[in-house]
Amino acid sequence: MFKFFENLVDPYCDYPELDTPPRKLWPFMAEYARPFKKIFALAAVMSVVVAAIEIFLIGYMGRIVDLLAGEPAQVWATYGTELILMALFILFVRPAVQALDVLLLNNALLPNFGTLIRYRAHKHVLRQSVGWFENDFAGRIANRIMQTPPAAGEAMFQVFDAMTFSIAYLIGAAFLLSESDPRLVLPMLGWVVLYGLLVRWTTRRVGPASQKASDARSQVTGRVVDAYTNIHSVKLFAHDDREMDYAKGSIEYSRQTFQEEMRIYSIMDVVLVMLNGVLIVAVVGWAFWLWMQGMASVGVVAAATALTLRLNSMTGWIMWALTSFFRQLGVVAEGMETIAQPISLVDDPMAPELNLTSGAVELKSLSHHYGRGAGGLDAISITIQPGEKIGLVGRSGAGKSTLVKLLLRFYDPEGGHILIDGQDIVRVRQDSLRDKIGMVQQDSSLLHRSVRENILYGKPDATEAEMIASAKKAEAHEFILDLQDSEGRSGYDARVGERGVKLSGGQRQRITLARVILKDAPILLLDEATSALDSEVEAVIQETLYGMMKGKTVIAIAHRLSTIAQMDRILVLDGGHVVEEGTHAELLALGGQYAGFWERQSGGFLNADEAAE
Repeated sequence: MFKFFENLVDPYCDYPELDTPPRKLWPFMAEYARPFKKIFALAAVMSVVVAAIEIFLIGYMGRIVDLLAGEPAQVWATYGTELILMALFILFVRPAVQALDVLLLNNALLPNFGTLIRYRAHKHVLRQSVGWFENDFAGRIANRIMQTPPAAGEAMFQVFDAMTFSIAYLIGAAFLLSESDPRLVLPMLGWVVLYGLLVRWTTRRVGPASQKASDARSQVTGRVVDAYTNIHSVKLFAHDDREMDYAKGSIEYSRQTFQEEMRIYSIMDVVLVMLNGVLIVAVVGWAFWLWMQGMASVGVVAAATALTLRLNSMTGWIMWALTSFFRQLGVVAEGMETIAQPISLVDDPMAPELNLTSGAVELKSLSHHYGRGAGGLDAISITIQPGEKIGLVGRSGAGKSTLVKLLLRFYDPEGGHILIDGQDIVRVRQDSLRDKIGMVQQDSSLLHRSVRENILYGKPDATEAEMIASAKKAEAHEFILDLQDSEGRSGYDARVGERGVKLSGGQRQRITLARVILKDAPILLLDEATSALDSEVEAVIQETLYGMMKGKTVIAIAHRLSTIAQMDRILVLDGGHVVEEGTHAELLALGGQYAGFWERQSGGFLNADEAAE
């Protein structure tokens, strides 16, 4: 039975991916709610039916009170069958209706609605550019992805569990009282007006207050996760106290926003108790007065009393449900600041895959300043022939990393074009572009997964033998076999920790190299590929790298000039321009920046003398 309701909606169903999601709350919610339309309609109907049954039972209790005025034997003879049927209704029909209502809400709606939002939100965020992630805390992004789905699910739950039910209940209560005596409806209507004003006052304040509190919680998460992610730096500089002060500021702000939110609820609760007192005294008092005048039966008084007491107990729940609804919407609104941001780096819907034939790379008047008008690259033009090996040299900020990021299309250039085999990379699918490029970065961070999973990231369908062969080429196989994690997994199954923290820098770099070797892409980008290796291992890895480079187009960034001395051509970047170009020997003979870099390099780099010769 549970499986049937749990599978009424597939949270992973196909859907049109929007590069620009709705930025307003209700259109945003409606977009995610499309697969649940039938569930919502049925849940609304069941909520009304449940409310109607509750009202009917209260009215029937008043009828029983009136029946008690007769002789027991006569009452049973006349109404026995009716009473038995009513008992069967209460024992079997009412639980069945209630069960259907609960199963729709608890099993069909809540788990699937939150899952759908989390899945689609995560998928949307993953499509964002690298630059987008660089502008926010990873912890805050993750917190919004995690807290928005349950908030949206809870909001929808309150719509059908409380709001639809309460509206139906109030209408039914008014009908029941009017059936007894129309004048009994008047005090209830007056109370409804006052109750509505309280609801309006509360909901207008609780939504913004909740959004503010939710944003403050996300800020706390962002700062805390930032400290944990960089715990080595925190400990290295002995800045535990500084980090606590940094976190305390956001924690205190979170406390203050939560206090402001709770003040609204305190005022609401006190005023609600006063309003409910007015309701009980007005309705029951009027019913009692009608009975004294002989204008109402004891059953009417009993039903009116039961109804108002039931409303008294319900109003707090309804108010809390309403405020919870708007509070959760506030959380959703805060989450939308991340989830509903448009994708800035998109493919044309008709974009073809990159058709790489030879690996020629051409930069035409390429400019990119990260929107600052300075820095980065400034109208550079470079042609790299198929299979040519290019070295990039320059001071920090010269534009080397910018060139690599643009080539990978982590950003779209602000000016100019990048062509690969004559195809503008902006006009081909991003995934197909990056599939043809292998990249070894200076920051060799790994996924918090097994060594096997990290290496196979380069080629998920590779065989075990291919994976091990790539590890051996990267001089990683031997140390991998000696690895063991805290849960007893060893070798290629051992977990490497967040960002590979359980491994040394050299070990991380070698696993990264193994991953790129396994990928075997026709274009190879190296950004200080051997920076974390000791000299002995570097000498061996250099031979591996030169083997990898055969037949590939290579762009290598290096501060150790000995590592790129054997490149076909070396480009010296300065201020976003190519200021020198030539082979190692030609640039030394030129006596310019490159020659100065070479002269200032300290000794001890392997093969430096041979490279100079």
